[in-house]
Amino acid sequence: MISLQGGAAFAKTLFPAVGPLGTTTLRVSLAALLLLLIFRPDLRKLSRADWLTVLPYGASLGLMNLCFYAGVERLPLGLAVTFEFVGPLLLALFSSRRPLDFVWVLLAGVGIAMITPHGGLHGGAGGPLDWVGAGYALTAGAFWVVYILAGGAVGRRLPGVAGVVPGMLIAALMTLPLGLWQGGPQLFAPHVLLLGLGVATLSSALPYTLEMRALRAIPARIMGILLSLEPAIAALSGLLFLHERLSTTQWLALLCVVAASAGISLTGKPTKHVVPEPAN
Repeated sequence: MISLQGGAAFAKTLFPAVGPLGTTTLRVSLAALLLLLIFRPDLRKLSRADWLTVLPYGASLGLMNLCFYAGVERLPLGLAVTFEFVGPLLLALFSSRRPLDFVWVLLAGVGIAMITPHGGLHGGAGGPLDWVGAGYALTAGAFWVVYILAGGAVGRRLPGVAGVVPGMLIAALMTLPLGLWQGGPQLFAPHVLLLGLGVATLSSALPYTLEMRALRAIPARIMGILLSLEPAIAALSGLLFLHERLSTTQWLALLCVVAASAGISLTGKPTKHVVPEPAN
């Protein structure tokens, strides 16, 4: 999570050069190449049915990252991740429908309501909420839900990394035209490519590898509880690397969402598999 959110903070520094769309293209494309070189899957073995299963997974991954970076451009990193978490929280509620889960979602709703009048713009605490940025982050959360559901289908059909690498390639092809439109020739500047490689490593290659190892070592429920810390770690990354300061109200709101996510993971039904965090 430190690597993932550190990468997101690092990615935000690329926005002035190539914009959020260009940054997304660099991250997804270079991450796809890294995973391709590391795992070397034989894509020729994939059938037409395999590709049809991977397609929504890759498309949702690309759209999720595009929306997330568009939200991060307008919101502090911690708040963007908090809004994004609404998607999987609602999915957990829909999947369980136990009375206690409604309590956790209500707690998350209280947190979001606390953020709304104090959203801040470009890291400023206490200012008006940028509703466009919040909309992008919420949309990223919706695509996160699609990613989770599609990722489950891919995992059942293509175990291991067999489905992840082609999914990343689809995401790269999807984001490339938009990145070229916004970033233009600057995308291929040596220093931009070097920074993009750093983002791809921190946001995809390293966290993906560590997460797969973690899933083999700890129970899925514990993994879910730990992943609930994502908004808090994002806020700390924004503070340390981007000097984005949140107000006391914003921190309390963020902690409400963290507690709600951890609560659902702690009290929900045991699961055999945790879908990895999106590589944003």
